[in-house]
Amino acid sequence: MKLRVLALDYDGTIATDGRLHADVRAAIAEVRARGVVVVLATGRILSDLRVLVGDIDAFDAVVAENGAVLALPRSGRTSVLSAPPHDGLLGLLRLRGMQPRPGSCVIELPASDAHAALEIVRALQLPLSLQFNRDRLMLLPQAVSKATGLREALRMMRLSAHNAIAVGDAENDHELLLACEAGYAVAWGSPALQAAADALVVGDGPAAIAGWIRRITATGMIRHAATGRRRIVVGRHDDGTLASLPLRSQNILITGGVGSGKSSLAGLFCERWLAQRYTICLFDAEGDYGELEGLPGVLLLGADGHLPEVEELVRVMRHADVSVIVDMVRMSLEEKRRFVRRALPALAAMRIDCGLPHRVVLDEAHYFLCDGVCEEGLVVPDAGMLLVSYRLAELSPRVLAGMETIVSTRDTDPESARRLRELVRGEGEDSEWATMLASIPPDGAVLLPSADEPMKEPRPFRASIRQTQHVRHRHKYLDVPIRRGLEFRFEFDGGGPCAVARTLQELVDVLGASPTRRITAHVRRGDLSRWIREALRDETLAKTVAGLEARWRTDETSDFSGSVIHAIRGRYQVMDDSA
Repeated sequence: MKLRVLALDYDGTIATDGRLHADVRAAIAEVRARGVVVVLATGRILSDLRVLVGDIDAFDAVVAENGAVLALPRSGRTSVLSAPPHDGLLGLLRLRGMQPRPGSCVIELPASDAHAALEIVRALQLPLSLQFNRDRLMLLPQAVSKATGLREALRMMRLSAHNAIAVGDAENDHELLLACEAGYAVAWGSPALQAAADALVVGDGPAAIAGWIRRITATGMIRHAATGRRRIVVGRHDDGTLASLPLRSQNILITGGVGSGKSSLAGLFCERWLAQRYTICLFDAEGDYGELEGLPGVLLLGADGHLPEVEELVRVMRHADVSVIVDMVRMSLEEKRRFVRRALPALAAMRIDCGLPHRVVLDEAHYFLCDGVCEEGLVVPDAGMLLVSYRLAELSPRVLAGMETIVSTRDTDPESARRLRELVRGEGEDSEWATMLASIPPDGAVLLPSADEPMKEPRPFRASIRQTQHVRHRHKYLDVPIRRGLEFRFEFDGGGPCAVARTLQELVDVLGASPTRRITAHVRRGDLSRWIREALRDETLAKTVAGLEARWRTDETSDFSGSVIHAIRGRYQVMDDSA
């Protein structure tokens, strides 16, 4: 994941006795010059901080009063993000002999005053929380924290917390570390924070932070600690344990047979990422992901048959809170390929520049990343790609080598089983793998061994229930052309020019213009039901049309053409609307 933001606690982390360490100040200036945004997150009152630091222009943003105040030094703008201190509370605190220090929102007290302060807060029935920072106590409105202030700062600067690293030392830094993609605790700080952090900053005081800042930002990428804390849950294993994957940016392949639930599982992954506020760019080759548009921040482009320009797609994806589904169902295969092969390099360059989008999802990946036409650099380590394909053999070996996690749904092809076993260097015989993959239930999948996970053998799991209903949008197939060589060729009774149907819509058009008496030879032979079964692989519609063919053979006065048109529109339009 690209590193764009460094969020730093102040007292005890980069400052001693309230004074910013000189080498830390220099390190901050160096990383800002390289384009890293530095945010200071502190419990201190902003006016006090200005005196101590001397110049808050050393930071791109300052989150003060433990998240209640936001200052953007470059613009000179300061925002108060919560309610001011309650006058009655201040008066009662002073009457009890305490010496509160009010800020714009916070009230500061010694930690030793906590019990007395809590009694007064309860007596006044105020919606306040008590937050500790070592020997200090802060009274703040509920739900205010450094994390809420940081999120507002990032929103103002159009940045994402998933491109951020945070470091802190004390009790009030827990939410800050949790809000960022990686959270570090200093080794000289709170043991509880150290236990909750993703990793530690070694050393014995703020002087160690300068070197850590230089090291952690050297590559421009976020190095994820192997603690396993940050994961997405996608189901349950047979033994009842959760089936989960690391949230860190990685390349994932979902494969399996036709109609085995690959796109539904991929949609589940997308839902989980979107719930964690990762941004996604999804290339929907067959129109299977449109329901995700119902989730917050998701835009659907291309559904009207006009793909966006690549430049437009990149411009939209620069918003840290926007995800995009590119619906390509109405495009020809060559149009899809041209667009994707222009868009993927542009998105790869964008990820290097700003870290967005966090994930790129490519449905029917074999259309675009097949051997011989795969472009260099489209799938690279840390590219955050999710590929979905039922044609494993057609994917480029270079692409397959870049997959860090592989998930398979049901697959009855022994050759696919052999390729998967070789790809993950799995133990056992090919026949055992073929049996295992063929026995996966409709709502199941299997997580295959990978370098990131301790398991040594495939682990089956049942997928979680989707938040959005997965609907196969049948209406899309009316306009999708069949593969060359599988077209239906009409030969009319009584002669005349032949007609060719390359899509279901074209079949409907020809039937609408052709009375049944002109296609009796096709009806007697059962040609239409056979074509629907073999070319379209729609057994339900094939059985319906076969029944209409049988009915016409016993009653030649029936309107066969009109009945078939009604059956097609009923299955591919009405059913989708009623769903």
